[in-house]
Amino acid sequence: MEQSILSELAVKGDCKVLKIAGDRAIKKRLLEMGFVKGTEIYVEKVAPLGDPMELVLKGYHLSLRRDEAKHVFIEKL
Repeated sequence: MEQSILSELAVKGDCKVLKIAGDRAIKKRLLEMGFVKGTEIYVEKVAPLGDPMELVLKGYHLSLRRDEAKHVFIEKL
C-alpha cells in the first residue's frame, strides 16, 4: 500500500481515502464534502497555477484547495 497525500496526486490520478488529519474544523469540513474513509477520488484537472484541484468523488465534481487537500491521506489505485 503506497500512502500519500491528496495534494501530491497527479492529474488523471485515482486514489482511495485512508484518513483525514488536522484540527476538528478541517476534519468536519472535509467529511461533510464526502471525504470518508474508502471513498474513491479521481483528479479531473488542476488550475493553471496548481490551485485549486478539481476532483470527482461520489458522482459529483468538487474543487478543493491544495491547502485543504494536504489533510487527506490516500492510497493510490
